[in-house]
Amino acid sequence: MKPTIICLLLVMILGTSCKKFLDEVPKDEISNGQYFTKPQHAENAVNALYRTGAPQLYESNLGSYSGSRMMFGPYMSGYIDNEFKGQEIHVQYAQNMTLNGTNLSSYLQAMWSSMYNGIARANNAIKYIPKTPGLSDQRSKQLLAEAKFFRAYAYFQLVRLYGGLPLITEPYEDISNMEVERSPVDKVYELITTDLEYALNEGGLADLAMINNGGRITKGAVATLLADVYLTMSGFPLNMDRSAKAASAARVVINSNKYNLTAHGLDADGNVVPANSAYNKLRLSDNSASEYIYYFEYAVGIATSTYASWSLPATVTSETKYAITANTFAPSDKFLAGYQKTEDLRIQEKQFFHSSLTRSNGTTINFATAPYLWLDQEAVFGTATSGKDQPIYTYSDPLLIAAESIALSEGVTTEAVDYLSRVRGRAYWKTDISTIKLQLSQLSKEDFIKEVWKERFRELVFEGRIWFDIQRTRLFPVPANNGTGNILFEPVIGHANNHGAIIQQKNLLLPIATDELQRNPKLVQNPGY
Repeated sequence: MKPTIICLLLVMILGTSCKKFLDEVPKDEISNGQYFTKPQHAENAVNALYRTGAPQLYESNLGSYSGSRMMFGPYMSGYIDNEFKGQEIHVQYAQNMTLNGTNLSSYLQAMWSSMYNGIARANNAIKYIPKTPGLSDQRSKQLLAEAKFFRAYAYFQLVRLYGGLPLITEPYEDISNMEVERSPVDKVYELITTDLEYALNEGGLADLAMINNGGRITKGAVATLLADVYLTMSGFPLNMDRSAKAASAARVVINSNKYNLTAHGLDADGNVVPANSAYNKLRLSDNSASEYIYYFEYAVGIATSTYASWSLPATVTSETKYAITANTFAPSDKFLAGYQKTEDLRIQEKQFFHSSLTRSNGTTINFATAPYLWLDQEAVFGTATSGKDQPIYTYSDPLLIAAESIALSEGVTTEAVDYLSRVRGRAYWKTDISTIKLQLSQLSKEDFIKEVWKERFRELVFEGRIWFDIQRTRLFPVPANNGTGNILFEPVIGHANNHGAIIQQKNLLLPIATDELQRNPKLVQNPGY
């Protein structure tokens, strides 16, 4: 059964500054002092964070044509397309690198304000949870850890997208933090890591898979996010070597033995059955207890996922129960060239992607490649509503983070090779794992790390990691396009994305929306915009 977090909302309306009104108890508004008066209030305050702020980047109910905001970075790479970009101007501006704070003000403002809304709610919870009467110390710490996770996650997304930020850590209870100047990037990361270290080490969170914890944040989710943060800090723009800390956090997840990569279904001779591959198992399940570390939850009747309608192009809408299907996350041919054509199971038809649909009468419709992993057959061909959850962090994340960070801090060790081999070994279905390990173990540190980047490119496509990896490495991935699946990495500044737009230094950060600059005169626009 789906957890109940998804249907719990919190409405928190601030009190007034007028003494006369403060002397009275408002009859139709709830101030913070009135609200946090029993444990249920603290629970509700945290429950609201699961659907507010940074998780909304993965929200799929923004419209059938527009895609989720998670897709914006992949659009900027030019490797991901949207068949409705003629009307979805944010896709055009992203691919052509012509966005600025004015022509995309509404889109950028929505992204910025939704995350700061999540931060505001988290700040409220963080301040008042410890003061809530009747809340046990243990539960108080757990709820506080969840709130700090979501605050850190929002700031992590924002700092990568925009750079230095207004660093707000208190609730909006007066005008003192309504206009705040930007803090340096390192100060933002300082808050992020402090929040996550508390959540990991002092929060008393369950060491379980999220689905086995009532859909709530777990120790594994915190450790995975913290590992991602430390690895990002080790790259641009900070170039602070936090690789050892990234490895340590990733090992918390790996050594917990609570997660695994889903295994392929095998026939009697031990061969992989493509229809029952790990990727198809993940596609057919609502979520995987062993593989999904953190996910955005959907439930039919409460919040319906749009991802199923994005698994097919508009040309086959009439074959489905949806009013419209739209290939809003269409991988380009150049992107697909990053997979080895015959050896990589992920690129085989009806694994990660598909390009054909067989009707009930046996005839076939061919179309441009679309995400097969998002195909919910019951929704597409039966109900037109999908409750399948959207993974944000999967077990591949800590494995790949660990492989890269261990190589950075310790060299190409047996442990680093093992972690990368697990991801590649599942994909390279015809290759013995010992052969993969031998090949990887013979690489230099620099070449091994590039192999990790290649697997991030291929494996984490649906998590939208590609642009963030370009930002932190300052390298642009270029598939060789010769059938080998090899990927080269070239300096990003001055490089053309896959739509021919030249990437400038300014493009590595988004512009701040003009609307936001007008609201907060202490903000300064990012350079170049």
